[in-house]
Amino acid sequence: MEHRPSLDPAVAQTRLAVRTALADTRPGAVVVALSGGADSLALAAAVAFEAPKRGQTLISATIDHALQPGSAEVAEAAARQAEDLGMEARIERVQVQGEGGPEAAARTARYAALARVAADADAAAILVGHTRDDQAETVLLGLARGSGATSLQGMAAASELDGIPLLRPFLDLPRTATAAACRAQGLQPWHDPQNEDPAYARVRVRQRVLPMLEAELGPGIAEALARTAEQLREDAEAFAEMIDETIEDIVEHAEAGISVSVAALAANPAALRHRIIRHVVGSEFGQSLTRTQTVTVARLITDWAGQGPIDLPGCQARRDGGRIVFTAAGRPL
Repeated sequence: MEHRPSLDPAVAQTRLAVRTALADTRPGAVVVALSGGADSLALAAAVAFEAPKRGQTLISATIDHALQPGSAEVAEAAARQAEDLGMEARIERVQVQGEGGPEAAARTARYAALARVAADADAAAILVGHTRDDQAETVLLGLARGSGATSLQGMAAASELDGIPLLRPFLDLPRTATAAACRAQGLQPWHDPQNEDPAYARVRVRQRVLPMLEAELGPGIAEALARTAEQLREDAEAFAEMIDETIEDIVEHAEAGISVSVAALAANPAALRHRIIRHVVGSEFGQSLTRTQTVTVARLITDWAGQGPIDLPGCQARRDGGRIVFTAAGRPL
């Protein structure tokens, strides 16, 4: 009997993760975000193996941000490896500009380009190669910024980008697995020099903070942080359902904004009360509140002493009898 070589464990892990992620997707094209790095290259190889078995066609999307010398050559090299894997390779060149620093602006431009490629192809899904280590870094950065539970939830394994499923199959896999999968399959990943640049907070977390935590607290920190993110996401989903059930009964549209029942907010636990306040401001005015701003508004309910209107991003809040009224900034109260 012919002996078949055993499948490398890392390759098997990546393929199983992709197979699981694609299980509920419809037939059609799948778009893989391919930078040429080990994570995205291992993802492309796994998708190239799994998706055709489901009757799905393959597209790689390499986004050239033009932020580094030689970026066009890097994009071309990634595209050639995608073609070797049997994919239709596309390169999108974008201009990176906007608020929030270069990392945030690059991310915005990148996801906008991915959405365009996916929409043009009527794609069944977009896949990106974030790993468990990326998740741990995201959670630590959110914790350092005091961003609250929303940031600590990290990245979702499945979400949407402009109505198209956005999947992250590798969130349960360590970065070492994607590197090993590339080696086992003879793939040549690109090593982004920005991933070694300590000017970036994420790089400092990767190179200094996580290793220090591992050394001082023991191994498994990245896995524990990713597990924490998953648990917080479950909690957030439960809170979101509670808010949806509650908010219709306690919110009314006012002449110049929106109002919320004081009695109903007072009857809820502080955690739910604060989430309702943030939800109202976010959905009505498109703004996010800090913890301090949220608590200040909550005092109009729990510690009412006749205080005046509170200035918030994009709006003002005031107490009017038995209601908290939120009014767009610049509108008369």
